[in-house]
Amino acid sequence: MVRKVTFILFLLSLLIAFFYFRPLLTSKKPQPSLMDRMPDGDFIGRLNVLNIAKESNAMLFFNKIPFRDLITPEFLLAQGKSYGLDFQRPSYFFSNVNGEWGALIHVADSSKIYSGIVRLKKRIDLQDTIVGQQKVFSFKKKSSYITYGKNWIFLYKGKKLLKRMYHVMYSEKGDMTSVWKKFSTEKQFRFEKLVLYSNYKELINKGITTAMFAHDTDSNSLKLKVYFRSKVPLAVVPKKEGIAFKNYYYTGRLMNIHMNINNLRKSKNDPFYKVMTGLSKRVSFPLNSFLNAWEGDISYHQGGSITVREKVIESVLDENFNVSQVETLKEKKVPGFALLFSINNNIHDLLYQLFAKGILRKEGEHLRFLFSPAIKLKLTPNVAYFYSSDNVPMTEMSSYNGGVWMHNYTKYGFQLDSMNRHEVFGSVNVPVQRIIRYVKGSF
Repeated sequence: MVRKVTFILFLLSLLIAFFYFRPLLTSKKPQPSLMDRMPDGDFIGRLNVLNIAKESNAMLFFNKIPFRDLITPEFLLAQGKSYGLDFQRPSYFFSNVNGEWGALIHVADSSKIYSGIVRLKKRIDLQDTIVGQQKVFSFKKKSSYITYGKNWIFLYKGKKLLKRMYHVMYSEKGDMTSVWKKFSTEKQFRFEKLVLYSNYKELINKGITTAMFAHDTDSNSLKLKVYFRSKVPLAVVPKKEGIAFKNYYYTGRLMNIHMNINNLRKSKNDPFYKVMTGLSKRVSFPLNSFLNAWEGDISYHQGGSITVREKVIESVLDENFNVSQVETLKEKKVPGFALLFSINNNIHDLLYQLFAKGILRKEGEHLRFLFSPAIKLKLTPNVAYFYSSDNVPMTEMSSYNGGVWMHNYTKYGFQLDSMNRHEVFGSVNVPVQRIIRYVKGSF
């Protein structure tokens, strides 16, 4: 009887052990997320293809882009389903300043990917190869590659394919790098369709712990939103207003800055101070003397053109073939140029330093600032004016921190939206026509 009871208890224990350990024996290893698989980069980011297409749809149709039907949300969604791609979930990317980049896209059905590769082969010269027992499709002329797994497809351009591919293939659940963890928990721009997060050492070394970028579009322009966070309290705050040049229709470039810089003069760990130090070293600019003389307002204006008469020394031959030097005056058109900044009594020490270093030099009745046109200098008790026209351009009181910048016949706008002790919010506006010209030129 005891043997029977013991045998029954033994069978029960085996049965209990079987059901207890069965989940451990049969459970599948959890799959890593795309962010677990992503390598680090100087810049990393997230994009939602369908949401970007929806936001850009009105701009594309308003400007009658020829291929607008090919990037509508409906078309992209249909194409994604046809080739196994899941565009309803966000994709992720990384990029380095050396030109290397990579992107991971969710895959809904990996059995459909190859048919998309075959179709792509008809358009570009893709070659099949095996790298580390993984099939890779390469476009070697551009150092570009495509490979995929059950839940992902990896697009890559660069010279570290093996390293990046292994990171993507063999990462496990929870292997997310510290940079991607910071990005995943960042609240700023959390609900934006396209977000760029900076891990660039040059910014980090200047005390900027976080730099992020996002975008908005309408029928006329693309707005790039900029966000910076400093690890130390910022030493500058915007002024209520300051003196500035007026903005005219012919203005090509205009930059206005109105800041209270009392703390900047003694805060050498401030990111703004570090940036200014880096720029000033390029031409041995006397930064400390400038800060001692400057009262926080700067306005730069360039637009239109003026005619100046410059002395030119020419070598001429007389009838006996003797060479002589002849000084003549020639008229020349130069861009209208003007610079002002608010000053205090230390301005004379700054001017002395500029002349001593050759940054500012005298040329007849005029001055030259580095490679600027011939300019004049006017000093008032509170403002220093440098200008190339006959008279000082018109000024006004302004609270605007920002400006416009003409480049390749396109005028970009930029501005400081707001700032606090640790954060800066800004934006850059790019005209849609500039983007359209660039896109059309790529096809």
